[in-house]
Amino acid sequence: MSQHEHERVRVAVIGSGFGGLGAAVRLRREGVTDFVVLERADSVGGTWRDNSYPGCACDVPSHLYSFSFCPNPDWPRTFSGQRHIRAYLERVTDTFGLRPHLRLGREVLAARWDNDELRWEIETSRGRFTADVVISATGPLSDPKIPDVPGLAEFQERGGKVFHSARWDHDYDLAGKRVAMVGTGASAIQIVPAIQPRVARLTLFQRTPPWVMPRMDRAITGVERWLHRQLPFTGTARRGLLWGIRELQVSAFTKRPDELRLVESIAKANMARAVKDPELRAKLTPAYRIGCKRILLSSDYYPALARPNVDVIAAGLTRLDGTRAVAAGGPGEGGEAEVDAVIFGTGFHVTDMPIADRVVGADGVTLAEAWKDGMQSLRGATAAGFPNWMTIIGPNTGLGNSSMILMIESQLNYLADYLRRLDSLGGRAALTPRASAVGAWNRRVQARMERTVWQAGGCDSWYLDANGRNTTLWPGTTAEFRRATRSVDLGEYEVLRVREKETVR
Repeated sequence: MSQHEHERVRVAVIGSGFGGLGAAVRLRREGVTDFVVLERADSVGGTWRDNSYPGCACDVPSHLYSFSFCPNPDWPRTFSGQRHIRAYLERVTDTFGLRPHLRLGREVLAARWDNDELRWEIETSRGRFTADVVISATGPLSDPKIPDVPGLAEFQERGGKVFHSARWDHDYDLAGKRVAMVGTGASAIQIVPAIQPRVARLTLFQRTPPWVMPRMDRAITGVERWLHRQLPFTGTARRGLLWGIRELQVSAFTKRPDELRLVESIAKANMARAVKDPELRAKLTPAYRIGCKRILLSSDYYPALARPNVDVIAAGLTRLDGTRAVAAGGPGEGGEAEVDAVIFGTGFHVTDMPIADRVVGADGVTLAEAWKDGMQSLRGATAAGFPNWMTIIGPNTGLGNSSMILMIESQLNYLADYLRRLDSLGGRAALTPRASAVGAWNRRVQARMERTVWQAGGCDSWYLDANGRNTTLWPGTTAEFRRATRSVDLGEYEVLRVREKETVR
């Protein structure tokens, strides 16, 4: 398609990660074939394509971190690495015949709702599209967040190397380099042990220490894989057991945070086994309840930090002064290091979805403007003022303890029923959620959030937006969310019809 071509479709899906590919599969299963998947990159995979840093792997067990409708009996490890997850998504694409629907290299630049025609007009980097329904599956872990650090540009001009964990520069050789690792999230605890043996010196800038539990990872035996291939119900049973264990954990996270002290003792023991230096151990011990930030899994993070070529600075990076990376506290207080490279493991734009600035709804305002006081949607999917627009992994659909694939599949159920309801209306129509329904849903969600460890655990996490509201996580079990999204309640929506055009006599 050239810049001037215009493709008209029933449904446009934005993004080709788990959410986008899952939506595409569900559309085909519902008999909808008139759709496209718009992807800005040159291949599918989403965050599992973009994140290829050393040590990149999932912290959810493999058999739970895959679609229920496309089990993989050949996962090589109990916790899979990035390479195998990306290969799985390529296999899903081929198995369900999705390639003809892919429009690669097409970044969505703008999407505007047409009130007269009840359609979305979409401008991409390579052509325009018109769609009756848009499914936004851009994901919360798609656009890296790099802090504005004074001196960063000058550091680069001097030949210093800077990149984010999600934009890893594989052409840059870290061997023998002095490296600053900024951040202590899930990416950082995988990167640190992977690069520590190769670098001359590694300095970790840590604003807040994470709680880290042992990673019970192992190779899945050939016998296990054979069994799952020959008797598929064994793989289903394995998935069910993993799901059940995590559902039981939810009560502690959401209802009885004080009961998490036992889990904290396990995490402290994990640290004590590897870190013998009491001063370092004090730096690495969190001062908030476990679970308030995402619990991380690693059995080699603490041993790496205890190595002689690693320093931990218990403060965030505040500036670069030439080749010196300086933390809060300044020179003379142990808060600096000479570095050749700075790696940011500082997360993503989660509570301020970048796609929201590019979407203009029925009232002529962007989704970002509509969400200026905080993201909110109806059942994590639809937003008031944005007809026939649905978000996969929308506000308050994240999990702090289990597999997001479970939540995605629930939202796909809601999507399927949404399209059925549209068809049942007859003629040209659209659905837009009532503001009252969106408000009622979000009041219930936030009321439940107050007693959770994420809200009351004593930390400031990336789950919270600028107003301190948790607009990221779901404060219940995945089973509860599945029930809440089983079907569309038309009472929560307004039906829009095409206005008849007046004839001039």
